[in-house]
Amino acid sequence: MRLPILVAVFLGLGSALAAQDTGATATSGPTISVSGEGSAFAAPDMATITLGVTARAKAADEAMAETSRITDAILQRLSAFDVAPRDTQTSDLSLNPVWSNRPGTNEAQRIDGFEASNRLTVRVRNLEQLGDILGEVLSDGANRLGGLSFGLQYPEPLMEEARRKAVEDAMARARTYAEAAGMTLGPVMSINEGGIRMPRPEMAMAMRDAAESVPVAGGETGITASVSMVFALESDG
Repeated sequence: MRLPILVAVFLGLGSALAAQDTGATATSGPTISVSGEGSAFAAPDMATITLGVTARAKAADEAMAETSRITDAILQRLSAFDVAPRDTQTSDLSLNPVWSNRPGTNEAQRIDGFEASNRLTVRVRNLEQLGDILGEVLSDGANRLGGLSFGLQYPEPLMEEARRKAVEDAMARARTYAEAAGMTLGPVMSINEGGIRMPRPEMAMAMRDAAESVPVAGGETGITASVSMVFALESDG
């Protein structure tokens, strides 16, 4: 949704006071305030996936040992795909009792076993390998896959493009309103950045039993910048 257009023209002393309130340099003439928005798009070059391993056993140490064994196999697999250690992080590790549940009886609940879980957050910088990585880690024993998101390793150039487009949009709006009012657009009095939005496309993944490459599509990712600008207005006469 495009940002609302804010247009205000102030005359005489009122314009100077309004300019001070908005952070603009005081001016004795009329001003116009507008908002602009710009977006830039590119194909993602990085994916972030969340893998999980959960195992149950009668004893707590057995459940944790099985989870650790599978997690170690996954880490070795990621290393074989040249995923750097800095791109792999344990985001959750837990061990909980599994309680008996016998509805309709007066028996007190008791511990039937233990469940251990380990969750990894992994950045994949080579998207050509993403499908193969997902298929292989499932074959290694990963039984939780929270989803994946796509992004950019170096978003700065796209941010700069979005900012430039936001300023161009604001200037075009200001020029249109100035011309409609029979005036000429003057110099910029102030520029305030409204923020950067960089949504990460996400795709939920279903678990697979077979060891195969999982088809994925990265699509396109975008960055949106917004800006507020104040211009002086000059009379055509």
